[in-house]
Amino acid sequence: MLVSYLKQTKELFGDELYLSKTSNSHEKNKNAKSDLDNFCKEIYECQKCPLGATRNKFVFGAGDPQANLMLVGEAPGAEEDRLGEPFVGRAGKLLDKILKAINRSRSKDVYICNVLKCRPPNNRDPLTSEVERCEPHLLKQIEIMRPKLIVALGRVAGKTLLKVEQPLKDMRGKLHDYFGTPLIVVYHPAALLRNPGLKPAAWEDFKWIRSILDN
Repeated sequence: MLVSYLKQTKELFGDELYLSKTSNSHEKNKNAKSDLDNFCKEIYECQKCPLGATRNKFVFGAGDPQANLMLVGEAPGAEEDRLGEPFVGRAGKLLDKILKAINRSRSKDVYICNVLKCRPPNNRDPLTSEVERCEPHLLKQIEIMRPKLIVALGRVAGKTLLKVEQPLKDMRGKLHDYFGTPLIVVYHPAALLRNPGLKPAAWEDFKWIRSILDN
C-alpha cells in the first residue's frame, strides 16, 4: 500500500513530495491552517479523474486545523456537492450532536473530510481508480494536521482506507493503523438515522474515541 501511495503521489505532485518523508509524529503543526489553505488552493481545480468534470463544488474538508480527531467519510453527497462542505444535512446534524456529547465540535478538536473530494454520480461507492487519484490528497491533509486519531465513518470509508473487503462488524471495535496514525471504523451517521437501534453501539464507539483522545 505504501509503494502504491508513493507512486500516486509522485504522479500528482511531482518528485519533491514523492521524495519527502511523511512524519508519523502527532506533534502539532503550528502552521496547519495556512498549510491546509495553501494545499486546498493547489488542488481545488483537480481534474485527475472524471469526477472533476461532474462535480458542482470541490469538498476539501472543514474544521479545526489543529484537531486531534479527523473524521473521514467516503465521498461527498448531494448536499455536500451543492454547498462545498462535508457532512451537512440530517446525517451531519446527528454527527454534530454525537460530537457535542464527547465535548467536541467542528470548530473544536475535530476536522471532517472525505476520501474523495468530488461527488460520485448518484452517490455510488468510490471506484478504485478514483481512490487511487484522490487518496494522496487525504494523506497530505493528514501529514499537515498530524491528528492523534482517524475515524472512518461507515463501512465504505473503512474498507476503502484499510484496503479490505470486510463487513463493518469485522472492522469495528479494533484499533487499525493508517500510514502510522491509529484508525477506528464506526457506523456512518446516516446508518444511525435509518436504524436507531444501532445508536447504543455507536455511543460505545464514541466513548472509546473520547478516552483515546483524552489520554
